[in-house]
Amino acid sequence: MPAPLTTCPPQPTPDRPPAHPTPETLAYSFTLPAASYSPAIIRAATRTILRAHGLEDVTDAAVQVVSELASCACRFTTTEVYVSLRYRDRALRVTLYDGHPDHSGRHATSVCEARRRAALRVLSAVVKACSGAWGFGGASEPAWGTRMWVVLPREGARAYLTEPRERPTGNPPV
Repeated sequence: MPAPLTTCPPQPTPDRPPAHPTPETLAYSFTLPAASYSPAIIRAATRTILRAHGLEDVTDAAVQVVSELASCACRFTTTEVYVSLRYRDRALRVTLYDGHPDHSGRHATSVCEARRRAALRVLSAVVKACSGAWGFGGASEPAWGTRMWVVLPREGARAYLTEPRERPTGNPPV
């Protein structure tokens, strides 16, 4: 005999997510080629995902972060870029893996790390303004290479847009 029909929506359970996306259900991963167009796709996907999960208030900071990470990854590798977006403990967690191989010597590793750190100057400033954390290092998964990560606390990312910024010195705005 078939199960009776009900007008009540099914209740969320650990094995069944809620009927609508929530911040707590944000968990996405995708892979793109390390091409010049990929950062734009990653930015657009991030905006859409955050909006769908009710995290519009962190969009500005998050899109800047994924843009910086993706642009850096695409400069350091010619293979693929793997992106992971998660929301846990009131923070957006962004991880990017690129296929940039480890270097055999310490000097080459130091030079490469300095170049990557320099390429991520804007990212560092955004994460600091959001009271977040970031880093990078060797990766064993999903396909070796380099893992870059950022943790953006929701409160800090929300304030990123609303806090007044110092106006650069020089000519006044036109």
